[in-house]
Amino acid sequence: MDPTVKMQSSSSDGAIRAVRSAMRVLLLVIFLGCLVMWAVMPTNTYRKIWLLQIKANTVSTFFGGQGATMLMYTFPVLFAAVLGCVYLHLGKKLNRTNKFKSSTEEDRLAIWKKPVLVKGPLGIVSMTELLFFFMFIALLVWSFLEFLHNGFHGIEATAAKNGEKLWVSKLGAAALRLGLTGNIVLTFLFFPVARGSSILPLFGLTSEGSIKYHIWLGHICLALFTSHGVCYIIRWIAKHNLLEEIREWDRTGVSILAGEISLVGGLVMWVTTFPKIRRKKFELFFYTHYLYIIFMLFFILHVGISYAFISLPSFYLFLVDRFLRFLQSQRKVRLVSARLLPCETVELNFSKTPGLQYSPMSIMFVNLPSISKLQWHPFTVTSNSNLEQENLSVVIKCDGSWSKKLYQLLSSSSPSINHLEASIEGPYGPASTNFLGHDTLVLVSGGSGITPFISIIRELIFTSSVLKIKTPKILLISSFKNSSDLTMLELILPISNPSLDLSAMHLQIEAYVTREKEPATTKNFNTLQALWLRPKATDIPASPILGPNSWLWLGAVISSSFIIFLVLIGLLTRYYIYPIDHNTGDYYPTSAQATLNVLLICISIAMAASGAVLWNKKKNTMEARQVQNIEGSSAYTSPALFYNEDKELESFHSQSLVQSTKVCYGGRPDLKRMLFECKGKSVGVLASGPKKMRHEVATICSSGLADNLHFESISFSW
Repeated sequence: MDPTVKMQSSSSDGAIRAVRSAMRVLLLVIFLGCLVMWAVMPTNTYRKIWLLQIKANTVSTFFGGQGATMLMYTFPVLFAAVLGCVYLHLGKKLNRTNKFKSSTEEDRLAIWKKPVLVKGPLGIVSMTELLFFFMFIALLVWSFLEFLHNGFHGIEATAAKNGEKLWVSKLGAAALRLGLTGNIVLTFLFFPVARGSSILPLFGLTSEGSIKYHIWLGHICLALFTSHGVCYIIRWIAKHNLLEEIREWDRTGVSILAGEISLVGGLVMWVTTFPKIRRKKFELFFYTHYLYIIFMLFFILHVGISYAFISLPSFYLFLVDRFLRFLQSQRKVRLVSARLLPCETVELNFSKTPGLQYSPMSIMFVNLPSISKLQWHPFTVTSNSNLEQENLSVVIKCDGSWSKKLYQLLSSSSPSINHLEASIEGPYGPASTNFLGHDTLVLVSGGSGITPFISIIRELIFTSSVLKIKTPKILLISSFKNSSDLTMLELILPISNPSLDLSAMHLQIEAYVTREKEPATTKNFNTLQALWLRPKATDIPASPILGPNSWLWLGAVISSSFIIFLVLIGLLTRYYIYPIDHNTGDYYPTSAQATLNVLLICISIAMAASGAVLWNKKKNTMEARQVQNIEGSSAYTSPALFYNEDKELESFHSQSLVQSTKVCYGGRPDLKRMLFECKGKSVGVLASGPKKMRHEVATICSSGLADNLHFESISFSW
């Protein structure tokens, strides 16, 4: 590289790092400020002094009483999300020249990522996760006790005045405080499920890796809200007015009936989330989760929009993400081929534009209307966006009714199977990876858990053969039930780029077939079978989504949608609601005001997101046409490049792969011995597969017997 260019690049990187450092400080101030707000919210100082002063200074004819909560709770989170988009955009620029964290930085963070809990209701939990979990529980306990202490103050006089027994009044006060505490949990509930979130990457998290946090928060939230409702029911029974209370829909106050509808919707969702039901009846779990719309809508109607804005920021960001995903899912993508493995596994290959970039271990949601029009299933992306510029692949293991129907459909001998309509959402993955920060990389998989590691190995192939950067030694330890499952190893190397130089790769594969004591006969044993599909002219290659591939556009959507909402609600309040209510809250119906706010939020998000998507559509269309022209001139005229009908499909590098592979039958790997034998200052250990296997690996790495083992669990709990 020219020294002048190198110096300019270094100077530019330095400026970007300086800006990002300043932004980190600002984001930290916002984060700490939000924590302080939550910590002081239950106190009398906040409610009787600070809040009254803020309301006196913010109440207006444009926003009414909800202006204060929007300013204190909604605006800081949305501002942090927009700032995070800019921060991540600048980070992508740095990642182009410095894709991986240094080993020194990784060493500093290693102790915080090491598992401290392995078995138990929380699953595998690191030191950082446990610390934040206890901090969050402490916040909830403090909030409830402080709420309760203030609520019980003078309650004896209140009970006597209302002619109630003291325990009945105390039960009512406790029920209200349980609801207020549940609202704190609700505030965080939707952050983990915003797949294109700019908040999660700021904490080094991904949506798929944060699903367990959503599960934890969901259990706590609904436990508190259920206790809130049960306590009130007991109170009403004690007062002999149960039937009157449960039907009450106050015109300008709290709507009890709306709260009951919200709670019932939440309880139905909650019941279907327990592992036994979710795994055996996934369709039931999937469809009942759409009740989140009922749950949130009637929650807002129950508490009123002014109070709801305290917990709405995460839901607002979720709605932005959800609508962008909806727009992406409306496009039919080009599914160009499928490969069928004898172990009842399918690889689907989609066409994509070169502009669609994603990280290893990304996941993608797939919808196939011919199997189910409503179901979307997440699968690991096995292709690499650097090696395979125009190809996007996922691997699907038959482990449910949906995947079995797909395999049966593709493996049927019907000549009509030459087109399969498909839509996708994603890919979604980590903002950056740190594989080069280790001397050795140990990948432990069980069954279909090998799929995330295919993308990792392909990324390291690109790094080694194209970028000419030294890569860590790779030890892949895979356990399979049967010999037929070994064919999944043939997916490791891409067939679309046979000119790669793999001589610099240090790849060792140890495969274990646990249910067979000797190799199966190969007389009737077919390897990879391929099916060439012919997309329709209206199908388009997968293209980038706003968010992970364009953080600035996501920031523009979030900020512009909120500005549009403020303008619309300001005009509506000033010229319609204020002339009726005059900011008293006594005349205009609370439910109507909440409904109008929700409607305007949806309209604002739809306007901003649709405008951004249409603006980017021209660029995506040009790239899609280029890909279609390439496919039309090569792929369709030379399908042998992708498959050989009625013959085995062989990879160019399959021989070198076989030489690197050792297969053992009739036993399981001695993971403890194998991990402790790994040499090097830093050994990255990734585990993907059954829970028992991941727990075993986590236990070994957290035992303290080997300080060089750095563990990471890969689990998708959708």
